[in-house]
Amino acid sequence: MHGAPGVCAGGSDWCADPDAAFLRSWQRAWHALEVAAPEPVLQQLLQSYRQPWRHYHTLQHLGEALALLEPVLCQTVHPGEVELALWFHDAVYDTQAKDNEARSAEWAVSVLREQGLPDAVAQRVHGLIMATCHAASPAGIDAQLLVDVDLGILAAQPARFAEYEVQVRAEYQWVSLPVYRVRRREVLQGFLGRPSIYATAVFRDSLEARARRNLAQSLGL
Repeated sequence: MHGAPGVCAGGSDWCADPDAAFLRSWQRAWHALEVAAPEPVLQQLLQSYRQPWRHYHTLQHLGEALALLEPVLCQTVHPGEVELALWFHDAVYDTQAKDNEARSAEWAVSVLREQGLPDAVAQRVHGLIMATCHAASPAGIDAQLLVDVDLGILAAQPARFAEYEVQVRAEYQWVSLPVYRVRRREVLQGFLGRPSIYATAVFRDSLEARARRNLAQSLGL
């Protein structure tokens, strides 16, 4: 494996040895499901997150999100399912497609079934991944924590948030700048206009205020 730059937001383990932290997360998720971790699938996922057209949805994002998830796994109902859903949530990523989450969820379901897991597990993971579309408020603590972790970047330190903005623009470089600015503003205003950006108390308490500052600054408010 090759380390992901910038994966330091969630703890010293991720800073010191990202490769080991990724492997630990992968194995922990499958151990929670009482199934051996499929090494070939791990390598396929890592390759997906390294695709050259990705700038934000990379191993950096995955590592930052996993680092945020790790301390709150104890609050989940199905920790292995939540951690695997996070691994797969951006497994397929094409900025010109509208079905990335659905295709990512389908990949996860096929892997879970190949490992002999019950359909109920596969369908819960499918639902968790679809929750990262951010189209509706997540239902249930597992989806809420997963979505909050995925949105953790909105509360990044100012330098990292600025880097994130540049990375997102790079992924949508095929969109003309005037159109991009309008659509990006709509997305950020959508988050800022919510009563709460984060669904869980643990992330509202630690991230909400900084996320709102970042969004307001980006919008020039």
